[in-house]
Amino acid sequence: MATLFTRIINGEIPCYKVAENEKFLAFLDIQPLVKGHVLIIPKIEIDYIFDLEDDLLADMIVFSKLVSKKIKVAFPCKKVGVTVIGLEVPHAHIHLVPINSMTDMNFSNSKLVLEKDDFIDIASRIINS
Repeated sequence: MATLFTRIINGEIPCYKVAENEKFLAFLDIQPLVKGHVLIIPKIEIDYIFDLEDDLLADMIVFSKLVSKKIKVAFPCKKVGVTVIGLEVPHAHIHLVPINSMTDMNFSNSKLVLEKDDFIDIASRIINS
């Protein structure tokens, strides 16, 4: 059975896309820690990020770097934090989170509850940065 992320890639489940190329998709986390929280996924369904071929993993980091620059412009912050947890969905993914302190990356923090219009605005800000 396809993962949630594969279903997003295939257009079966909608997302708030902020960037895409032939290998990767970047979209807003629907349970964000902060505004601007983005997920980067490979279009190939592989559970564990370190099972990706070396070239694909390297390309994923470069793609993440490009997206992080847009996030930092759209949501001014000290840095864009990067984390890989990989327990929530069995599909390799990277979290990019605008941060100003270490506590901004604490995944046990309460998640933001946003409306559709908020997500559309956030995605637009990142796309247009």
